[in-house]
Amino acid sequence: MAESRTIAFHTLGCKLNFAETSSIGKQFREAGYGKVSMEDKPDVFLLNTCSVTENADRECRTVVNRALSINPEAIVVVTGCFAQLKPESIASIPGVDLVLGASEKFNAPRYVDQIRNKGVASVHSCEIETVAGFVSSWSSGDRTRVFLKVQDGCDYNCSFCTIPLARGSSRSNSIPGVLNEISKIVDSGAKEIVLTGINLGDFGIDEHGNRVDTLFDLLTAIEENAPPVRIRLSSVEPNLLEDRIISLVASSNIFMPHFHLPLQSGSDTVLKRMRRRYLSGLYSDRVNAIKTLMPHASIGMDVIVGFPGETENEFMQTMDFIRETDVTYLHVFTYSERDNTLAANMEAAVAPATRKERNRMLRMLSDKKSRAFMEANGGRSQDVLFESENKDGRIHGYTPNYIRVAAPFSSELVNQVVKCRLSGPDADGHVTVLEGHEKATNSTTPLFS
Repeated sequence: MAESRTIAFHTLGCKLNFAETSSIGKQFREAGYGKVSMEDKPDVFLLNTCSVTENADRECRTVVNRALSINPEAIVVVTGCFAQLKPESIASIPGVDLVLGASEKFNAPRYVDQIRNKGVASVHSCEIETVAGFVSSWSSGDRTRVFLKVQDGCDYNCSFCTIPLARGSSRSNSIPGVLNEISKIVDSGAKEIVLTGINLGDFGIDEHGNRVDTLFDLLTAIEENAPPVRIRLSSVEPNLLEDRIISLVASSNIFMPHFHLPLQSGSDTVLKRMRRRYLSGLYSDRVNAIKTLMPHASIGMDVIVGFPGETENEFMQTMDFIRETDVTYLHVFTYSERDNTLAANMEAAVAPATRKERNRMLRMLSDKKSRAFMEANGGRSQDVLFESENKDGRIHGYTPNYIRVAAPFSSELVNQVVKCRLSGPDADGHVTVLEGHEKATNSTTPLFS
């Protein structure tokens, strides 16, 4: 019966979710389902949710309603972090047939084939403490850049975060397992791999809770294996970014000079209320260590505004800290209350309007930081990995230090690494190619000018 059925997917949230959706999609393909878009009226629709967004419940309902408006007879499956945290809430959404928690999502085809009564939601969720084992995942569909999940779960229990409740304890793939996945990805034709995890820096804990390796061990093994692909690290906690990791990246031809270090607040008093495992001084040390060895490295930063009790003075400490710190761009999040977190019960909530204004101020600062970084790189020659999309006659790609670059579209550039001399940012903040030469053939004939 399943061989004639079709399925569509929609993913909310982080790169890890996209990697897991791809793995679930592979399971459905192996079960005989054909993958289609939502507009093609699939027989099954699977939504992979996120718990980080402020309006997770509303987003979930909106996407489900859209799917059912296209095909009212579709079987609707909801999984992901929000499904683990709020299974009964999702089950109450009209039209939802199946809710799968943290472990059950990787058995989705079996649960779908068991559905007998359309419109009556079936919930399969577990106690998060019982979640064990690691399921490797990597994103497919974009052969240029692949997100490879190497770690899952988190043991940190920050006061604002529901991830440990949604994902369980920290656990990882083995180093041989990661190397095997990298080999498969290289064979697929991808030119760049982004190593991802919920707490990537905590890599190396097995399914029994024992530490058997470290992130440095993994990166060293990848470096020694020398795969013909670019490697990026996703977010690493500042306290877990060791000097030896920074040195390895600095001396490598494989690892890209691009880091993402979550800050959350530049105020030490706020960091303590957040139960973060570092203070602002350590963060500065990590940035300085990177910039000493890699002056042109890109450094991204996560910041939360409006955390309970955040005073005007504490917010200005954050603003001043970021101004003085040599980071490239910010991901700014407005704090929102989450059930079953310590922060949800803290006093002195910040007014929503104040949260919004602080968010706006930090986004403006991020724009200034990003532009200054692009100006500093203007006129430099860098290896740009171009993607595949033709957007208004332009093709886009990324430098090793994560500057997004545009050039006139050419099919010759798709999924190719090209040595390019870059412009500075234009009035809209866009960087373009002044000239380029195909690196792979060492040609001196410009592909574009």
